[in-house]
Amino acid sequence: MTLNARQLVVLLVSTLAAVPAVAQEWTATEKVDHYKVNGTSPMELYQSIGERGPKLGGGRVIAHTSFKLTWQRDYQQQGAACVLASAKPKLVITYTLPKPTQKLPADVAVKWSKFYDGIVTHEKLHGQFMRDLTQQIQDISVGLRDENDPGCKKVRAALQAQLKPISDAHVARHSEYDQVEMSPGGAVHQLILAFLNP
Repeated sequence: MTLNARQLVVLLVSTLAAVPAVAQEWTATEKVDHYKVNGTSPMELYQSIGERGPKLGGGRVIAHTSFKLTWQRDYQQQGAACVLASAKPKLVITYTLPKPTQKLPADVAVKWSKFYDGIVTHEKLHGQFMRDLTQQIQDISVGLRDENDPGCKKVRAALQAQLKPISDAHVARHSEYDQVEMSPGGAVHQLILAFLNP
């Protein structure tokens, strides 16, 4: 089972307000969705993960981190010029993780806890990547200006042109991280082995 690249979802919402050009403080909201897995032995639980895990890239994965990113952007007309005065993100990160439906024997519960905690650690780094992406977009947005842009069309187009390479790099970062973690000797690979081995 492999963890594939995350799909980038960026929804752009623009609003007008009179505030100075400044990067605004923001915080991400985190949510956890659990999916149920059956079994009382490590192998039964892992097989249930394979049957019930989140679908991604044509297969199922152990866990998944997704996000929704929307923006409040303030484009200000200053004579013939236009400036993107502020860009405030709203980032919601959702972690989808497995949860046993049955009470586990004590020894299995200990192994499950270590496995689960390791998967959470892996997914939390995906969440950090999403925070990094959001900050990067905000950094290139605020103060973006064109001196001859009535209607602010050029500034909007300039921002859109910069989003694609940032988005592509973001997807590649997730994919490379998963490849390392899932490869033999990688952190997730080691978690799976430790969980399944007697």
